[in-house]
Amino acid sequence: MRCGTRRWESGSERYLRLGDAPAPARWDDIAGTYRCGDGRWVRLHTNFPHHRAGVLRLLGCEGNRASVGKALRDWEGFAFEQAAAEAGMCVAAMRSFAEWDAHPQGQAVAALPPVRLERIGEAPPTPLPPLGDRPLQGIRVLEATRVIAGPVCGRTLAAHGADVLHISAAHLPSFDDLLPDTGRGKRSASLDLRSEAGRAALRGLAAGADVFVQGYRPGAVAAHGFAPAELAALRPGIVCTSLSAYGEVGPWGGRRGFDSLVQTASGFNHAEAVAAGADPADPEPRVLPAQALDHASGFLLAFGTLAALLRRAEEGGSWKVTVSLAGTGQWLRSLGRLEDGFGVPVAKLEELGDLLESGPSGFGPLTALRHSGRLAATPPHWTLPPVPLGTHRAEWA
Repeated sequence: MRCGTRRWESGSERYLRLGDAPAPARWDDIAGTYRCGDGRWVRLHTNFPHHRAGVLRLLGCEGNRASVGKALRDWEGFAFEQAAAEAGMCVAAMRSFAEWDAHPQGQAVAALPPVRLERIGEAPPTPLPPLGDRPLQGIRVLEATRVIAGPVCGRTLAAHGADVLHISAAHLPSFDDLLPDTGRGKRSASLDLRSEAGRAALRGLAAGADVFVQGYRPGAVAAHGFAPAELAALRPGIVCTSLSAYGEVGPWGGRRGFDSLVQTASGFNHAEAVAAGADPADPEPRVLPAQALDHASGFLLAFGTLAALLRRAEEGGSWKVTVSLAGTGQWLRSLGRLEDGFGVPVAKLEELGDLLESGPSGFGPLTALRHSGRLAATPPHWTLPPVPLGTHRAEWA
């Protein structure tokens, strides 16, 4: 047996084609970095319409980069970051690693391991599935996630045979451009948890699930009655796998965030700029070459889920698995830097050869990266093509 992860898998959404065209990866036109009046940089994440509208409302300006930049010159960076957070918006001020390490949230994250397993209820041991073509055949995974990290977890479990049912809602915004990549191997249904009918349907699904993966802001799914403790009471033996941006502890424990924002707040954008030769005292933010926090968090979520399923088989119990983008960033920092990293070539899609697979999908003919695992007896692969959100009925196969 051998397995591994290609370095470009952390940018798998870039390595795909729909027909003859690259899949779009659109960003909102005012998203990105701006310098505030005190000289500090901030990053705005406005890809969801309500986040864009909220930021413009806070700034009181028109929706273009010139107007946003002008309005931000009347703000100090940290003050705008805080005001945006209090308004439920997604903004991060750029810090250095040293500043993040001194910040209360940085210290809270540093005190935790990148993956946490916690027993949250009692249940008899549940044996692992019998030997099959893939090790997770028979495991049911209910996935309430969006964007990259949570969907990568579900995609990984699906590659090893799990029956993954992704749940979305028609009224919630999503990054549909990412679905051809992250939706492989899953079925997709839609439920509105604002209604009792929607909540009842999700409770019915959870009662038959082995794993419940959620990737929304801490407390958002729980507010509808699906906190880990409630799920463990409903379905003793369930594994509740949860992702957050900044961790569920500390002053930012419930704060909204995305990979790009956590990179900015926790020092990566500053360090990347300095490594590229910028003045350490005043660098312009520079992003990592991939959504590394997202993808690594997705794989850690899947790893933690597998560990919890093993603990469930050996010890019994219900389990909670917790990962955060900020915690993953802390772990990645601990691995060290690659000397002359900017000199490492980045492969083009046409150079990947048999690392790609092609086939039909709900979005048209798809070419994308194969799963990176190499298992001689149970090779991982996806048996279902990605489909648009809400394609299937909200029921187990």
